[in-house]
Amino acid sequence: MFPEYDIIVVGAGHAGCEAAAAAANLGSRVLLITMNMQTIAQMSCNPAMGGIAKGQIVREIDAMGGYSGIVTDKSMIQFRMLNRSKGPAMWSPRAQNDRMLFAATWRELLEKTPNVDFYQDMVSSILINNNKACGVVTGLGHHIKAKAVVITSGTFLNGVIHIGEKKFGGGRVAEKASTGITEQLVSLGFESDRLKTGTPPRVDGRSLDYTKMEEQKGDEQIVGFSFLNIDKPKLQRSCWITYTNQTVHDILKTGFDRSPMYTGRIEGVGPRYCPSIEDKINRFAERDRHQLFIEPEGWNTVEIYVNGFSTSLPEEVQAEAMHQIPGFENVKIFRPGYAIEYDYFPPTQLKYSLETKLIGGLFFAGQINGTTGYEEAACQGLMAGINAHQKINEREALILKRSEAYIGVLIDDLISKGTEEPYRMFTSRAEFRTLLRQDNADLRLTELSHKLGLASDERMENVLQKKKGAEKIRKILSTFTVDPETTEDYFIARNTAPLTQKQKASQILLRPSIDLFSMKNYIPGLGEQLEEFSTETIEQAEIQVKYDAYIEKEKDLVKRMSQLEDLMIPENFNYDRISSISNEALQKFKKIKPGTLGQASRISGVNPSDVQILMVYMGR
Repeated sequence: MFPEYDIIVVGAGHAGCEAAAAAANLGSRVLLITMNMQTIAQMSCNPAMGGIAKGQIVREIDAMGGYSGIVTDKSMIQFRMLNRSKGPAMWSPRAQNDRMLFAATWRELLEKTPNVDFYQDMVSSILINNNKACGVVTGLGHHIKAKAVVITSGTFLNGVIHIGEKKFGGGRVAEKASTGITEQLVSLGFESDRLKTGTPPRVDGRSLDYTKMEEQKGDEQIVGFSFLNIDKPKLQRSCWITYTNQTVHDILKTGFDRSPMYTGRIEGVGPRYCPSIEDKINRFAERDRHQLFIEPEGWNTVEIYVNGFSTSLPEEVQAEAMHQIPGFENVKIFRPGYAIEYDYFPPTQLKYSLETKLIGGLFFAGQINGTTGYEEAACQGLMAGINAHQKINEREALILKRSEAYIGVLIDDLISKGTEEPYRMFTSRAEFRTLLRQDNADLRLTELSHKLGLASDERMENVLQKKKGAEKIRKILSTFTVDPETTEDYFIARNTAPLTQKQKASQILLRPSIDLFSMKNYIPGLGEQLEEFSTETIEQAEIQVKYDAYIEKEKDLVKRMSQLEDLMIPENFNYDRISSISNEALQKFKKIKPGTLGQASRISGVNPSDVQILMVYMGR
């Protein structure tokens, strides 16, 4: 019934979709197996993409030829660039999306991708021969052969849903859990554990009083996520902000004795940075209110997502408390919030390619590795899809460094440090964030991906034009002279001292209150010289000029630190012969088997002295 495939991708969430698309676009014949064809690329939690550091990840996926940025732009109902008041290293794009349009757009793109086949079934085990994955066994009993397997199981592995004292199996509300894979892998020597996440109630927007909330509109200028020219929406939908209060908290507390989190029925650790409302009340007892974001689910639906009110308390407690929120006095609930507990495999069991160390040709991506969030899952899927293709074609794996991408930071963090709670990306996790900006993801990554055969010629051409344009603008600014006599009013209007003598435009741009767009509009003669360039190219040139000293400083730091990254540790290195390192370092080295001294230095619990001793034993 089934031919032999190059790669089987198990699960069609954000990780699975990116994995299937990447491998297929590189030329592999891919089978995407999902338990429900109607929930491909489902936004299981909030209807939004991007945000702090996550927006940078989506732009990186897009720069490499993934689909998440395109899908986000085609289905967005609101766009905001967060942190505009800070430096460009902190700017993070975020979009509200039409939930149904997002999933439909993803499916349409996958169906138009040559080499992708679909099958609806549950995968119950992996076919393994000589310690290599060679296919899957499905719930219907089919043995489907492949050269590599990518598991992107999300929250479905032995998933259990909790609402108050009720609990039942499920990978998502109204969808059954997946069984068999955990048990098989544990029997083969894999280590597994449990994590927990949650989601808030969905409510009827017609029952809300928006006059009691703060309106949050989208940006006038929509930048978007994709570096391709995707049409942006002409209109945007507003979000709204309201707050809990002490009455809401007091009502919620009445249900704590029936909360699965506090009664011990949930064993898994929840996400620290996206806590449930009951967790917030407990951890931040001194606060008398918490912010809630009221987010529409799409263009043509009244359904509303109550961001910030994730909960697994009993339904009647959820309902009673919500009626005390300003604007929610007459709220009608479509669906209560719930918590979900699921299996994951600590990611220290993976290579940098996301291939498992124990079984060749078996790759993990997404929440199975302990991450949280669509964006974190999608970028892992992209890398697993690329590296599964590379593996079966006996090519070198694509490994992104911490200095090259947030994707590189995420994967290195997971593999070097592991995680015992759902991992979420933040800008603070990246030591080179001045280099890893959202505006230059294409300049950093497209050429790399184009050489592999994933990023298109069109993308590569756009990058070359952007590079040339930015260089041209920098040259113009370094030679264009600004006259004090014709610009006094401009400088006064920008709250900065007028010129006393002629100065180059590049020097003026270094002033904090000056930007290139206002210079272009108000400094005589400059506008004409910059007329041919796009907004994106002008912004890129401005960032390069304004932050040149910081960027160069960070590049120097990368060079110095890369010396450790280039020092390879042999795979068969015998750590037992090192007598003078700490027991913790010895255990971590033997378990994780770092590939370089750089990775060894980032392992949690390893001290600089341990690394120095390791260098001595390696003959360095």
